[in-house]
Amino acid sequence: MSTYVPNSIISRFNRNETGVIPDEHFLTIYKKAVEVNKKTNGAFDITVAPIVNAWGFGYTEKNDADSAKIDSLLQYVGMDKLILEGKTIQKKDPNVMFDFNAIAQGYSVDLVADFLESKGISAYMVEIGGEIKAKGKNPKNSKWRIGIDRPIDNNVIPGATLQNIIEISNYSLATSGNYRKFIEKEGRKYGHIINPKTGYPEYSNMLSVTVIAKDCMVADAYATSFMVMGKDKTIEFLNNNRELEAYLIFSDDSGNF
Repeated sequence: MSTYVPNSIISRFNRNETGVIPDEHFLTIYKKAVEVNKKTNGAFDITVAPIVNAWGFGYTEKNDADSAKIDSLLQYVGMDKLILEGKTIQKKDPNVMFDFNAIAQGYSVDLVADFLESKGISAYMVEIGGEIKAKGKNPKNSKWRIGIDRPIDNNVIPGATLQNIIEISNYSLATSGNYRKFIEKEGRKYGHIINPKTGYPEYSNMLSVTVIAKDCMVADAYATSFMVMGKDKTIEFLNNNRELEAYLIFSDDSGNF
């Protein structure tokens, strides 16, 4: 599922190799991505890979994004460019590429948690890349306490400066933000979360989003989606989808959180 592994299924799909058959994990992620894409009106899109690469945030590590480049690549972005037939996925254009980075880590957490439960383990916390699933109680017989980093530019070490602590049990948690991973072009910072509709990093007063859901894959996907959607649309979405909870950090006109 990693574009950084040359022989992975997703890398082979992106190279348009023949005879590539998606496995159950690939299909599970794909189907959930389609669902989240529809529910967020396109804010979440796994076909954004060509633009992510152009900005220098993908596996190619290029950085050649300009308005002409972005406009030319947008034609290859959109879930309507993909067709699922049985257990096969077809591209309508060979330039369409997959990027599972905003959902695969959460899914990996779910897989590890499922394995632990299959072994009869009833209390655990699984963390991969900041995405978390916790069940039962911690060694102190309390809910698991998860620190939410303060979204400031110099807060580069996870857990060094916290904005808040959230307690969870039997839930998953994923956080997304633009304050750690960015590039600078002509004196301006560009965050790594790309709006699939515009092809540009999304700028708003939303600095960080932490989503709480039963499955970590779901929390992971919506955390990225909400960063694209912004504060107002996210709050409206949450009011209509009570199975999700979120902790939003945003700035006011004075720059305060």
